[in-house]
Amino acid sequence: METENSRSDDLSRVLNRKQIGRLIGLAIANLALSIWIGQQAYRWMPPQASAEAVMVDGLFSFMTTVGSFIFFGVIGTLLYSIVFQRAAKYDASDGPPIEGNVPLEVVWTAIPILLVIWIGTVSYQTYDRMSILGAITPQLAADEQSDVRGVEEAIASTPNSSPIEVRARQWAWEFYYPDADVLSTELHLPVNERARFQLTSEDVLHGFYVPAFRVKQDIVPGKQIDFALTPIATGRYRIRDSEYSGTYFAANQAYVVVESPEAYRQWLADASANSLAPARNVAYDEFQDVEKKATGFHWKTVKPAPAPVVNYAPPDRPSTIEPAEPNELEPIPFNPDLLDVQPLTRRL
Repeated sequence: METENSRSDDLSRVLNRKQIGRLIGLAIANLALSIWIGQQAYRWMPPQASAEAVMVDGLFSFMTTVGSFIFFGVIGTLLYSIVFQRAAKYDASDGPPIEGNVPLEVVWTAIPILLVIWIGTVSYQTYDRMSILGAITPQLAADEQSDVRGVEEAIASTPNSSPIEVRARQWAWEFYYPDADVLSTELHLPVNERARFQLTSEDVLHGFYVPAFRVKQDIVPGKQIDFALTPIATGRYRIRDSEYSGTYFAANQAYVVVESPEAYRQWLADASANSLAPARNVAYDEFQDVEKKATGFHWKTVKPAPAPVVNYAPPDRPSTIEPAEPNELEPIPFNPDLLDVQPLTRRL
C-alpha cells in the first residue's frame, strides 16, 4: 500500500498542473505545425491531372499530417526530457518508479491502435471512392461484367462506351480504340469524361503508371484487367512502365494527351483516316545500335519487339511534360457526379 501511494505521489510530482499545461500547449503547437506541413505536401506532387489525383493527394496530405504529428511528438518528447528532466550533476540516484501505471499503459496502447484503424479506414474509403479497378479475367475468356461501384452510371453514360485497349510489350505501348478502329502509340483522352481501359501484356509483367494521374496498375500476362480513371486537366503527361520488365524497360515510355472532347473526336477522325505504318520503337533502335557495333553483346539479352504498326504516332518524343498550368486555387473543372465526390480546389 505504501509503495502504491509513493508511486502515485511520484507521478503527481512529475505530472503536476503546470507540466500538464505545458504539454498540452506543446501538443497544440505540434498539431498546428503538422497541419501546415500536411498542406505543403500538395506542393511536392506533380500536377493534378485526374479526379483520382485529387483524392490521392488528399490522402497523402492526411498521412503526412499524421506522420508529422507523430514524428515531432516523439522528437519533442525526447528533447523535452533532455532539457527539462535532466538529472543534476553527479546525481546517480534512481528516477521515480512510475512503471506499471495502468492508465498510462492503456492510453499509449489504445492511441496507436485507434490511429492505425483511422488511417486504414480513410485509405480504404479513398480507394473505394476512386473505383479504378474492375474485373481481372483470363485474357481469352468471355467478357465479364465489371464490379465497379460508385461510377456505374457515369461509365454507362460516357461517350467512350468501348474501353480503350492498352497493350504492353517489351518495350513499347500500343493503344487501340475499337469504336474508331484506331491504333496509336500515344494515348488520347477527352477531359472530364470517364475513361475505361482493358490492360493486357503480350510477354512479361508491366506497370501502367501515369504520375500526374496518381494511378498505377500492374499488367499481368494472360490476364485482361479492367481499369478506369477521369482526366480533369488538359495537357500532355508521361506514361511509364513502373515494373522492371527487362533491359530496356526505361525506354518503355509514352504520352497521354488530355484534350477537349471536340479535339479528341477530331483526333480520332484524323487518325482513322491514316494508313497503318510502323512507329518508332526507342528500345528497338537502341538494341540495333548496340548490335551493329563491332563488340556486339557480351551477355544474353531479350530482343525488343519490332516497332508497332499504327494509324498514329507522335512525330517526335517531347523531352518534357507539358501540362496546362492553372492559376493558384483555380477550381478543378470536372463533374463531381463522375466519382460521387464534392468539387475540390487545386493546392499549388
